[in-house]
Order: sequence, then C-alpha cells, then structure tokens
Amino acid sequence: MVKVAGPAFSMAASGSLGGVMVFSTWKGRPYVRALVKPSNPRSGGQTGVRSMFKWLAQHWAGMSTAEKATWAGRADDGKYSPFNAFMAYNQSRWRDFNAPSDEDPAAEVATPPDACTGVATPDVRSMTLAITHGTAAADSGIMIFRSLTTSFTPAFSNCIAVIDADGAGDGVYIDTPLEAGQYFYMANGFMVDGTEGADGTEFDGTVT
Repeated sequence: MVKVAGPAFSMAASGSLGGVMVFSTWKGRPYVRALVKPSNPRSGGQTGVRSMFKWLAQHWAGMSTAEKATWAGRADDGKYSPFNAFMAYNQSRWRDFNAPSDEDPAAEVATPPDACTGVATPDVRSMTLAITHGTAAADSGIMIFRSLTTSFTPAFSNCIAVIDADGAGDGVYIDTPLEAGQYFYMANGFMVDGTEGADGTEFDGTVT
C-alpha cells in the first residue's frame, strides 16, 4: 500500500485506473495499490467439486437409517462420523468420475437408467433445464453438464450441478447467472447404488 498526496490530480480519488491500480482511503488517508484479480472461483475443477459436495450434503438428510448405518464401519476405521465417511468416499468416487452411492460399498448392480433428454428454455441471464428419462429412470440423482461448444464429452470438470431425480426420475434445474450466448447441455442419471446411465442427448439454448 502506497500513501499518496493529491491523488489523480485531485484532493481524493477512489476506484481503479487503467486496470492496473486502485485508489482508495484507509483511516482517512488516501493510498494507491495494484489491482489484483482473484482466481476464478468457478473454474471447471472447482465447479465439479462444489456441485457434488452440495448434493451429497443435502442428500444425506433424506437417506434411511439403514442406509446411513452402512457407513459406520468406514467411519470407525477413519475415526470420524458416518456423514464424513459418506462424503469422503463419494467425493473420491466423483474425482474418478463415478456416481455416488447411498450405501457402502457402491454395489453398481442396478439396471442403468436410460439416457437423458432435455429442453433448455432461456430467460434473463438464465436457462431452465427440463430433463427427462425413458422407461428406466434414475432413482437417485441427475448430473448436469454444460459447454460453450457442441459435441462435447461430459466430464468432472464441466459438471455444473447435481440434482435429485423426482418420482418419475426426471428433474428441473435453473442455470444462472449466464452471459448472453449459446450453451450446450447433457445430463446423466444415476441410481442409489452408484450405477450410472449412458451419456444423455445433447440439447442447447441461447441467452440473449
């Protein structure tokens, strides 16, 4: 922090200048500092981690007592709570791009859900995504992926959200805030035992 006198040829100044410096005051004294841009908090890896972490934390509350009890052994081994065991195990699976499981261990023996289809309806700085399955529907959740280019491959790094599947295995998600432009989406459903469905059909929408 550098103290200044008569900043910007004035008695006082505030705000950035030229994208490289910031004028402000501290305890009534004007100063100038370099403009520092924070790292992107919505990078692909961070978004992928946060999307699953949020879903897992909320999903735990709705799990049955029997399902939660399966995590007791792993919790005892790690000397932490069943909830933390559930979170750690499933976040580890997610980093390997595997769907989460309600029970320990993930059995992955269920019939995989059908590939998802979807419709994207644009609104002001947002997109409403309506996601549906066929006959074999997800009974746990749906992973939603987004790209700025078509024909993309779903990945840990482009997952923007994980949502609960409703009674029919479908789901709705509002993607916001968005800048103007065209966005491409895919969605994959998964079962309570960690079985994941095939990649969904790509769909898109344009925010103006």
